[in-house]
Amino acid sequence: MNEAVRPDERAGARGSAGDDVILQVVTGSRAYGLDTPESDTDRRGVFVVPTPEFWRLDKPPTHRDGPLPEQFSWEVERFCVLALEANPTVLECLWSPLVELVTPAGERLLGLRDAFVSERARRTFVEYARAQFKRLDPERPRWKQAMHMIRLLLSGLHLLEHGSPLVRVGEHRERLLAIRRGEVPWAEVEAWRARLAARAETAPSVLPAVPDRKAVEEFLMDVRRENL
Repeated sequence: MNEAVRPDERAGARGSAGDDVILQVVTGSRAYGLDTPESDTDRRGVFVVPTPEFWRLDKPPTHRDGPLPEQFSWEVERFCVLALEANPTVLECLWSPLVELVTPAGERLLGLRDAFVSERARRTFVEYARAQFKRLDPERPRWKQAMHMIRLLLSGLHLLEHGSPLVRVGEHRERLLAIRRGEVPWAEVEAWRARLAARAETAPSVLPAVPDRKAVEEFLMDVRRENL
């Protein structure tokens, strides 16, 4: 077993999550299986604001940082909106293999994850990777960013072909880490990127044309009633 997060780290994360958190997962390199001894522990969570707070003129926050380093959380409604839009970062939270905290509402959210995915992911994953590529300088590549660009395309392609993003990179691990170490020539990295991007743009998809917005809305309404 790859113990990407130590038991004492999990205990500390639970204690810092807050009583309003329904789901907290580890993302980033530790979830992908690309961590090194120097890797941070990136945490992402979903919290629920008490329903009466939305009746005020000043609306509650849609997200928050901390309290732990590299910790970020979305309010449940914002999380659902981003997931319906096929935001890659948010969708991968729903498939993280490292779940630190989950409540009954969080379990329902995880059980609903297939309702969020749709053909929209073809565009978002490719566009996110393309934006990363444009920021890379072939003369002085930032190899870690190049590795994550390739990983993002692999994840999106897996989502299109199998219905779930590729979070744990598995068989691609050594080649991706070689890119991070700068051991793969830039031309080879760029060629791999181009092949994956072309495939992601044309590959047959198992995903529905649109997400199941009705199911997500019913979940959100149930959560709001529970927190009234």
